[in-house]
Amino acid sequence: MVKNSSGRLVSLDIFRGLTVAFMIIVNTPGSWNYIYPPLEHSKWHGCTPTDLVFPFFLFIVGVSMWFSFKKYGHEITGGSILRILRRMVAIFAVGIFLAIFPLFGRDYSTLRIMGVLQRIALAYGIGAILCLIISRSYLWIVIVFILLLYWALLAFFGGADPYSLTGNLSLKVDPAILGANHLYKGFGIPFDPEGLLSTLPSIATVIIGYYIGELVGNGSPSGKTFVLLVLFGAASFGLGYLWGMVFPINKPLWTSSYVLYTAGLAMGVLAFIYLLADLWKFSIWGVFFLIFGTNAIFSYFLSGIWTRLMLFITIPSGSSKITLYTWIYEKICVPVAGNLNGSLMFAIIQMLLIWGIALLLYRKKIMIRL
Repeated sequence: MVKNSSGRLVSLDIFRGLTVAFMIIVNTPGSWNYIYPPLEHSKWHGCTPTDLVFPFFLFIVGVSMWFSFKKYGHEITGGSILRILRRMVAIFAVGIFLAIFPLFGRDYSTLRIMGVLQRIALAYGIGAILCLIISRSYLWIVIVFILLLYWALLAFFGGADPYSLTGNLSLKVDPAILGANHLYKGFGIPFDPEGLLSTLPSIATVIIGYYIGELVGNGSPSGKTFVLLVLFGAASFGLGYLWGMVFPINKPLWTSSYVLYTAGLAMGVLAFIYLLADLWKFSIWGVFFLIFGTNAIFSYFLSGIWTRLMLFITIPSGSSKITLYTWIYEKICVPVAGNLNGSLMFAIIQMLLIWGIALLLYRKKIMIRL
């Protein structure tokens, strides 16, 4: 079986790297006023290609879990619990550090507690424990229970319009636990798209990935596995699409229909890469992404650090000062490619800068695991 140095399927690291590369691109446009529609999040209901990035990554976390827990026999042991807790705390702490950096003297009474890495930490930690303490024969019941419970919570305990920005249950739960001052304000009100309540269904995304990890990780790559991936993906996508007619597909709320819809698409993408890289042994095209995939979370973290530094550093421009971020976009990218393409050019440059560091780590066989 073709595997990379981490012992995982080549297709898994390629898929992970592809997701991280796209994540960096959509997070760092030169200007938020000039973005191609597919590189924007949906305003509320709906799903753009950008809305697929985060659930794809959590799905991959679940797939990877199956491989990493093989050495523990997929059981709760002192070693497996220690690994889960260490990773969960480390990833959450790195997320908090990223929220603070570089303003360590800031007002911590308004620090946003949750975020992308914090959700990854919680979804991974809780999902991993559930996958190890519950028989895999019954894990599907856990997925169904989580998705139906979340639907019921939003539908019966929200406002008059329970799936709206101003009427969803998260507006009551997250402020009560975290405090309104510690929530995301980007929607104009204290509503966190990576809040605690909406982390519940994201656990199901991880568990679905774990199931698929078992499917692709048992035995040698085969055409049967590829077909099953496609069929399961189509079924999950279809169920999510149909459910979305009554429980809208929505990323900020991470609705149950969104979980199934995006998991189905993730299976389809993995199936395609699996076919090329593991069945047909044609993986040279994916080396670029595989390099990202071997240090995925660190690459995302590094991108966040670099972005914050660019926004922190100022450069004289006429009678005023602008950030390094704006300077690169306006003085380098716009003159070359214009506003819209320059904004995309800026994002690609940032991604390539982080990739260059990932390449150095890859060549030195350094894998920074959180």
